Amino acid sequence: MNYDELATSIAALCHGETDAVALMATVACEVHNSHLLSDWTGFYRVVGPELLKIGPYQGGHGCLVIPFSRGVCGAVARSGKALIVPDVDDFPGHIACASSTRSELVLPVWNGAGTLLGVFDLDSNTPAAFTETDAVRLAVILADVFRHAA
Repeated sequence: MNYDELATSIAALCHGETDAVALMATVACEVHNSHLLSDWTGFYRVVGPELLKIGPYQGGHGCLVIPFSRGVCGAVARSGKALIVPDVDDFPGHIACASSTRSELVLPVWNGAGTLLGVFDLDSNTPAAFTETDAVRLAVILADVFRHAA
């Protein structure tokens, strides 16, 4: 995956946009079409205290609602730290939105004011599909894109 090209493309597409949902839709599309092992790529938005709801995504069905107390997405929303899960069967409390999912990468999404907007979730039908490089490079892209998001 060429993260330099991806970052340049996303920056150009998102330039001047501040609407979080519009930004999420663009990022989900670009990452999904760039990461060959991501079978589901999308966002869960913070919509209330300790509650995530599905946002823009690419791929099959996602879970509609995820409390902060459940699953990988909830754990990332609670902690504010990215998680790479090489084997979802080894993650206590994993929520199987799709039975085909074998591995997952979830990153928190913050705006420039430090408000948690949601989480960015990549699921793969391939075990150990995501690396620390994926997590670090995507975190940089997310920080750049969402710094002015409302």
